[in-house]
Amino acid sequence: MKALVYTGVEELSYLDRPRPEPGPGEVLVRIVASGICGSDMHAYLGHDARRPAPLTLGHEAAGVVVGGPQDGRRVTINPLVACQNCVFCGTGRENLCEDRQIISMPPREGAFADYVVMPERNLITVPDPVPLAHAALAEPIACGWHGVRLGRAVLGGDLSGAHAVVIGGGAIGVGAALSLAAQGARDIMLVEPNETRRARLADVAGFEVCAPGEPAMPGDGSADIVIDGVGYAGTRATASAIARPGGVIVHIGLGEAEGGLDIRRMTLQEITFIGTYTYTAEDFTATAAAIFDGRLGRLDWVEERPLSAGHGAFQDIRAGRVAAPKIILTPEHGASDS
Repeated sequence: MKALVYTGVEELSYLDRPRPEPGPGEVLVRIVASGICGSDMHAYLGHDARRPAPLTLGHEAAGVVVGGPQDGRRVTINPLVACQNCVFCGTGRENLCEDRQIISMPPREGAFADYVVMPERNLITVPDPVPLAHAALAEPIACGWHGVRLGRAVLGGDLSGAHAVVIGGGAIGVGAALSLAAQGARDIMLVEPNETRRARLADVAGFEVCAPGEPAMPGDGSADIVIDGVGYAGTRATASAIARPGGVIVHIGLGEAEGGLDIRRMTLQEITFIGTYTYTAEDFTATAAAIFDGRLGRLDWVEERPLSAGHGAFQDIRAGRVAAPKIILTPEHGASDS
């Protein structure tokens, strides 16, 4: 099969790789759509020791089951493989599993390829009217869905009167904004520095888009819930400043490890900080259902490119030339199955 393989810092090669063979409880999935994630970009730049070269990246995927009794089943893939036996799995917090694995990190190769193998329990059936390129968004949006759910609980479960701010207009931030709306928020602002991307997001229903520091941004201490989908010192500083007393900061982004938080203000004003990682199986299922029934909007803010052109897509993202929050890579064999 063909795969887009991370072979070294800023090097991606379109190569022949062995077709994977499913083990017990696994199925073979022919990939039709696979999104480029920020963590893929971190690996590409050599910033993620968890993803050493050579490695096939990609974990936001949808496709079609090949072989066996489920042959032809259209599916979206939950890439997080949990052990099912630890205390976290037993309490529905599979994202904290002591032995968790995710495709695109050893020992599991990723979905920038013609095929991937997955446990059958990690697949959700996609209705025929739903494009698989949209179904592949279940993974990045589930990260926001999970974070919104946790933040909503801190605020008493009702977001209808909350002033919500999302920092970052990539797929994580956009997914979080859409998740806020789907979970009851009405006053949502998304902050994005890239002018090209802001223009692209201007017609996405459900939230306002502005640049950092614009007059439209909330004043200090006015946001009930702040979602940081970027995770740099600067974005954490912004989140610390704009969260209201008793408010909540939901931190999803993994841009850099240190700096930014105003711990003194957060302590004096009892601002809750929640670090969130991926999603539970329940969150993933809920996100997929919201995609399928239209609660997350048209999802027409993706850009599709051939898998063979993947290296150029990474270069364009790094250079800030991409307006779309998400680029979906499509293996050539899957272009007719979307």
